[in-house]
Formats: sequence, structure tokens, C-alpha cells
Amino acid sequence: MDIKEIQSLIKFVAKSGASEVKLEMEDIKITIRTGSTSSSTPETTIVQQIPMAQAPAAPVAAAPAAQEAAAPATESAPKSDDSKYITIKSPIIGTFYRKPSPDKPAFVEVGSTISQGDVLCVIEAMKLFNDIESEVSGKIVKVLVDDSSPVEFDQPLFLVDPS
Repeated sequence: MDIKEIQSLIKFVAKSGASEVKLEMEDIKITIRTGSTSSSTPETTIVQQIPMAQAPAAPVAAAPAAQEAAAPATESAPKSDDSKYITIKSPIIGTFYRKPSPDKPAFVEVGSTISQGDVLCVIEAMKLFNDIESEVSGKIVKVLVDDSSPVEFDQPLFLVDPS
């Protein structure tokens, strides 16, 4: 269900005069309550629930494109306590791996000097292994995720000192 469908539903409920409407689908719950004084300003509560078994389903169609399209979004504003560091975040949902295979060394370690385009890790999404490349040059200060751990979209993976 996209935002336009939700907005249409809110308008429909406001015009209908109903005091409360609940809509439950397999991955989303929506409750719309209209106030008794004014039906033009309904109160809306949206709760999206994705079962854990279905969570990786979203990147299936986007996984090949996500590697190219979302990779530029891997750098972001750093946190206040680490203000001089750049945070590299996960562009996709999947399983984080520091090594290309179990018998190989890690792509990067704390203290490694990296340059733009270097592979930092691999994220597996639905049996597709996506190389995560650095968008910045610098030195790895901290690895924020354990090897073979599940990661979410936009989850911080590494702290990089760009100086």
C-alpha cells in the first residue's frame, strides 16, 4: 500500500462520517479515527508490521540495482560524538560478511587505509552477494557490525577518518 492509497483512504473515511475504520492486511495495519467535533481532521495511526521471515523479500527485485543505485548513498553525516568521522551505511537489507569467503582474509580491518571504490564488505540478499564499495577515502576507525550478522537498510557499518 503506497502513500497515495493511504491518503485516499483517509479522505474517504473523513467524508463518510465513520468514527473509526481499521484496515489490516498481511504486512500493514491502519486505524483511522475521526474526531467527533470535526470530520475534516481525522487522526490516523499506521503500523507496518513485516514478519521476520518476509523481511528480506523487499530487496529481491532491487538487489542487483541496489548495488549500483544505492551505493552512492553509503556516506552520511556522522554522529556528534564522532563528528570528524564519516559513517558508511548499508545500502540494502541482508547478511553482512567481512570476508569474500570463509578461508580468505577480511576485506578491511581497523586501521586499514581505503580509497574510493575499494570493496569494504559483502552483503548477501536472497543468495545474491553484493560488494559494498567505499564512496570515500580514508582510514577505517571502527567496524560497527559483526561478521555474518543481519543488517538493515541504512544501518551504520564502518566509521572512516577521512583525514
